[in-house]
Amino acid sequence: MDGRWDGLRAAVRTTIDELVTSGQEAGVQVAAYLDGEPIVQKQAGLADPATGRPMTADTPIHAVSTGKGLTATVVHVLAERGLLDYDLRIADVWPEFARRGKDGITLRHALTHTAGLPTLPADTAPEDFADWDRMCAVIADAEPLWAPGARLAYHAWTFGWIVGEVVRRVTGRPISQVLAEEVAGPLGVAGELFLGVPEADLPRLARLEDAGLTAMIAYASAHLPNFDAVAPPGVRPDATIGSRPDVLRADVPAVGTMSARAVARMYAALLGPVDGVRLISPERLAEVSAVAARGEDWVFGQEVTFGLGYAVDGDGSFGTAGSGGSLAFAYPALGLTVAAVRNRLGAGDGDPMEGLRTLVRDAVVAGSA
Repeated sequence: MDGRWDGLRAAVRTTIDELVTSGQEAGVQVAAYLDGEPIVQKQAGLADPATGRPMTADTPIHAVSTGKGLTATVVHVLAERGLLDYDLRIADVWPEFARRGKDGITLRHALTHTAGLPTLPADTAPEDFADWDRMCAVIADAEPLWAPGARLAYHAWTFGWIVGEVVRRVTGRPISQVLAEEVAGPLGVAGELFLGVPEADLPRLARLEDAGLTAMIAYASAHLPNFDAVAPPGVRPDATIGSRPDVLRADVPAVGTMSARAVARMYAALLGPVDGVRLISPERLAEVSAVAARGEDWVFGQEVTFGLGYAVDGDGSFGTAGSGGSLAFAYPALGLTVAAVRNRLGAGDGDPMEGLRTLVRDAVVAGSA
């Protein structure tokens, strides 16, 4: 690795060691790429505190909604090849989806969380998530809450089946297979970047622990009137559902499992070539990372901004973050990508993964100034 960034790597090492030794974190991974080359790859702590298994660079961690970035990336790779168009009417490839007035909803609406389909039935159970056809039938039979594009509402779970079924209808393959064959495989990270996790890889995963996320979700349920409609009590995005083998094995493309180095590498290949692999053109990069929807979110009541499948931040970055604190973002103007993932799902803890992202970004800004 480039010696210019030795100081940054030392600062990241010190930070994650302190997070682990203080007991705030169990295991942490941090990775960053600059202009297609790795500049940070650090990990600390335990993948499984119960057995003492160490956290390694290639340990996959269920990173909740950080997985939406994997799903969006699959769409853009397919669009780059002419297989998908963002203004595709979903019903054109999924006829059943047209029911109950949904014939005007496009893939763009789904990617920007403006499709009007953020909710799930109140009795949805984890076992339902393991049945792809069942969940797609639920989506197809759902009635939109408003006209497509009229409001922004975070499609916490439904994003995955809407976008994932479009991919399946167009390619004839489950989205997890498309990710493996068209993204992870070419980038050399097929064993570290997953939507549905193969059975043989389950023992390699980090063990999730709750460190305040469950309490935060309970608070949201009690104080946000639309929260339970989007994340019903049986399928809240927490360490419990993220530890179920049946859910981990299933394609639930609103969430994902990954190592920090694999997802940082994926975002780097969106920005430019990584060992000869570039996922999309510069023109498409500009399109997918630009602001496509902005407004007050119906679920959380806060102003949010989305590109095509990614959150867009005011600092020029785009990417996704997951409940409990994991994240992966790209900075096109800097040529930088950063990922930080952890297996102790926290909330109200100062957001240390965001702190690590800022640490890396600020160092690169200062180093390139």
